Order: sequence, then C-alpha cells, then structure tokens
Amino acid sequence: MKFKYNILSLFLALSLLFSETVLPCTRIVYEGLNGTIITARSMDWKGEIPANLWIFPRGIERFGEAGSSSIKWKSKYGSVITSSWDIASSDGMNEKGLVGNLLWLVESQYPKFEKNGKVKGLAVSLWLQYVLDNFSTVSEAVTALEKKDFVIASSHIPGTDIFATVHLSISDATGDNAIFEYINGKLVIHHDRKYVAMTNSPLFDEQLAINSYWKSIPGTIMLPGTNRAADRFVRASYYIDAIPKTDNTRTALASVFGVIRNCSVPLGISSETEPNISSTRWRTVADQKNLVYYFDNVLNPNVIWVEFNKIDFSEKGKIKKLSLANHENYSGESLASFKETKPFQFAGLD
Repeated sequence: MKFKYNILSLFLALSLLFSETVLPCTRIVYEGLNGTIITARSMDWKGEIPANLWIFPRGIERFGEAGSSSIKWKSKYGSVITSSWDIASSDGMNEKGLVGNLLWLVESQYPKFEKNGKVKGLAVSLWLQYVLDNFSTVSEAVTALEKKDFVIASSHIPGTDIFATVHLSISDATGDNAIFEYINGKLVIHHDRKYVAMTNSPLFDEQLAINSYWKSIPGTIMLPGTNRAADRFVRASYYIDAIPKTDNTRTALASVFGVIRNCSVPLGISSETEPNISSTRWRTVADQKNLVYYFDNVLNPNVIWVEFNKIDFSEKGKIKKLSLANHENYSGESLASFKETKPFQFAGLD
C-alpha cells in the first residue's frame, strides 16, 4: 500500500509539473516555544494588485453584498487587514490573534447562487472579513461555518473577465489551523494544527499527497526548486519545520521571513508559455503572540508594522487606512501614518 501511495503521489507531482495553470501564493504557520505562533503569506499576481492596510474597530455593521438574501452582522472583534484594490479583505489578523489568508484556487467551484433568492449568501470579497469579525479561534470558526447557514457567492473581479476563485486559510494564537475550500459546490473543511503550509493549488488533499512523496526524500539532499505551487508547498513544509524552534521574537521573525521569501517569485519573472508564474507583490507576517502585523511590499525597501496594543479597537475607535497602493514609503512601526478614512465598498455580485 505504501508503494502504491508513493507512486500516486509522484504521479500527482509530475502531472502538476506539466499542467499547472494557476496564480502562485504561499502561506505558512510557524510554532516556536512558549506560545510563539507566526503566520506568513506571499501575494503573487501577474500585474499590479494595489494593497492598503486598514484598521477596523469593533461594532461595524456589515452586509454580505449578495443581494437581499445577504447575511448581516456586527463586528465583534477589531482587526487590521490588507485590502486588494480596496474591494476585498485578502489578508489580516484580529485583536484575538486569529489570522486569515485568501489564496487563489482555480479548482474552486462555488454552489449555484440566486441573487435575492431564498438561500442566504455572502460575497467572496467579505469571506475573510466575516471570520475576523466574528471569531477568536479556529475551532469557533469551524464550528460556525460547518453549519452551512449561508453559502459563499462569487463573481468577476470588477473591471475584468477574471472570475474570483479562492480558498481561505485561518490560524489562531494557539497554533490551530483550518482550510476552507469549495469543491463541486460543497464546502470542504480541513481542520488540524499540523496543516502549517499551503499554496494556491491544487486542492489541499492533493497538496498533502504530494508532500508525502517528497518527505521520503530528505530536504538536505534535494528539494524541488521551481516557482510552481506544488514545489513551493514542499519547500514551505520543509523549511517551516526545519528552522529553529525558539521564543526569541527577533530570531523567529527573521526565520519566518526567510521561509516566505524562499517561496516567493522574484519581481519581473514571467513566462509566455507558463502564465501561472507570477511575481510576488507583497508579503505579510503576523505575530500572533505579541499581536504585531508586518507588511513587506517588494517595491519598497522597508518592512513596516503595526502594534495592536497601540490601536483603539473599541466601538469608539476610528476606521483608519495606511495608503500603500502607490508604493508610499514608510519605515518600521507606522501606526501614526494611518489616516481616518471612510471604509471601502466590498465588491458585490455581478
């Protein structure tokens, strides 16, 4: 059985090597000593994907942007998020240390959704924000979402012919992890603290199978080195486990930054024959123990961060924005540069 399983894993790996046609992104979770948990991700895209940082306090009234059948809620927790085009929350951490990351998954198939119909819906642009607003742990989110009280509804990215197909990963301050995917119209939840690495594609079950094959080949001897998702998953899985387990924050952060950069694609790299190879545009690293959120724009020389203990997340707190879309240059702790701003409009259905 083990021989057959390895052959299957090798087949999957080779098939991906020659057929992958997706956009790269990578996400990793590091567990050090004494409660040190750090989640990092890269955002890779063919062209510019303007990002801004936003502070959202508690008490914001939300609407699911899926027609009259949209779900509604009031945010229970404050958060700091990274927006994409100021139409969606694509990454972020809430005040309880719950981190969410949206990654592209071309294999996603959402359920058929009738706008203004009987089934309650939530636009995909709000999927991550809904989780950050409502839950403090992975277990809480899994328990709520597995009830399937509503469905995720997707549509084209405004102004493009690209239909948004993503999956959602979450991690919490205890080191627990979950990945949510829509496969053949049904929500599939992978929940286990050992799920510390993922990429945009293939389906997560297949990522695990590929990694099982490569675990039989020690990373000190050989690791796959291409920019393809399957290879990045293997490198991410190996290095996040190989780096030192420590509670020294400076060392842990440097190690995690090193891993996510190892899985990034250099700016300017592209291929006419392999449209899936996309440059890394930005990276985030979330320190879930100390509640510090780091942002690394590849076109700027400095990493910036915001410390949650300096933010007013109360209902009296203000919605604030740190503009990064035009590659504004900041350095270090940057809370003072956030400006009170009206919230952006989340993208709804076509």
